[in-house]
Amino acid sequence: MHIFYHDDKPGDCRLPHDSGIPLSLPHLSSLGIHYHTFPPAHPSSATQVSSLATARNYASRDEITVSPSAMGASYEDKIRSFYEEHMHEDEEIRYILKGSGYFDVRDTEDRWVRIKAEPGDLIILPAGIYHRFTVDEDNYINAMRLFQTQPKWAALNRSEETEANECRKNYVRARAAGFQG
Repeated sequence: MHIFYHDDKPGDCRLPHDSGIPLSLPHLSSLGIHYHTFPPAHPSSATQVSSLATARNYASRDEITVSPSAMGASYEDKIRSFYEEHMHEDEEIRYILKGSGYFDVRDTEDRWVRIKAEPGDLIILPAGIYHRFTVDEDNYINAMRLFQTQPKWAALNRSEETEANECRKNYVRARAAGFQG
């Protein structure tokens, strides 16, 4: 996984947009983001992912492929939709099986942190964090999505309403407390 500040320059969201300022896993942890690596080809990875899912009370999962061939004519619209800044009221867990892409998250100073996710990366975004997603220039990613109950697809685009959302407020309080307790 490669973590860095987004350069905030205009252009195709699928480009690296690497500012040249690298960041570390402790920086992600300070935002409440958990990272694990389970190489998909390793025999124990499926068991490790299942153990993590059980420990976090995740009961269901599915796979998504984001690519022009998988999504057809709606592909570009989907990419734009995924790249809109939003939050969810549930954690978001993604385990990358094939391909690669970028998760962008807002840090404590409202800057975009870009996370390059590749096969074996498992990322857990906390409920209430503003984020967005895009594939990279290869236009292909296959990921497992894990859910505590039935999938909730509600992406709440950033607005005054989301700032007042209880999940967002809880996230901001937990971040301020250093995610203790």
